[in-house]
Parts: sequence; C-alpha cells; structure tokens
Amino acid sequence: MAAQTWIYLWLAVLIASIVVELITVGLTSIWMAGGALAGLIAAALHAPTWLQILLFFGVTFVLLFFTRPWAMKYLNAKRGEANNNEEPLGKEVRVIEEINNKMETGKVMHRGIEWTARAKNPEEVISVGEFAEVVEVSGVKLVVERKLKPVGEAEPEPEG
Repeated sequence: MAAQTWIYLWLAVLIASIVVELITVGLTSIWMAGGALAGLIAAALHAPTWLQILLFFGVTFVLLFFTRPWAMKYLNAKRGEANNNEEPLGKEVRVIEEINNKMETGKVMHRGIEWTARAKNPEEVISVGEFAEVVEVSGVKLVVERKLKPVGEAEPEPEG
C-alpha cells in the first residue's frame, strides 16, 4: 500500500474513533483515537507499515491501561450523586388513590407528578385526600407513612 494511503487510513480511523466516542459518551473508543493519531504521525514521517501498526496498538493499549482508570474515576464522579429518585425522601405527599397494600393500590402526588405508592405498614390503609410522608423509594414506588395532622387542624376536604 502506498504511504499516502496509510495516511488516509489512519485519518479515517482517527475520525471514526472520535465520532463513535461522541455518540456513545462512554469512554469506549477515545483510546483508539490516540493510537490512530500515533499511526498517522508515523505514516506522515514515512515510517514502515509494521511500525505504524505497532504504534497504533501500543499507544492504544498504553492509553487504555494507564489513563482509563483515572478518567473513569474523575470524569464519572458525578454518577454517585443523588438522583431525582432520592429527592422525595422525607417529603409530604397527598394521597390521590387509596393506598392498600393487600389490594396493590395506591397513588400519591409529589411536585405535580403522580407516583405509585405503598404503605410502610402493610396492614395500614391510607385514604384519598390524606397526607403521608415518604420514608423510602423502592424502584418507581414511594413507600409512605400516614402523616398525623397537628392538633386542631381540620379534616382535609374530599376531592370531588
């Protein structure tokens, strides 16, 4: 293969690796982009084909082996932060469908979003219009406890 062809080949691998990385955003092919850049530079300097290929695999391996752990630790650090599923914990919610674990029914409203809900106490039934406190998030369900109303507070008006 002509030297010019190898330059185009390495350029194509470099561009493809970067495009795949941009699409996947998972630190999957950026290491190959570094290897392709090394191969491209070697081809531009008229290095033999075997050396270009060796540089490609060598640089890719070195980048993958030595920089991936660092990159995963620092670039993905935000993944350990709380997500919106943990946000309802401790919040007051309004029951919009009777919560009855035995009947597997129950829905609550939290910040304008309807959530499936279950009572923490499996024997407890919480009626529509009552308020509850979120004590746990289990998948896409909120586990709640009836919120006792302060002394002197009026009964909630039924929705209708």
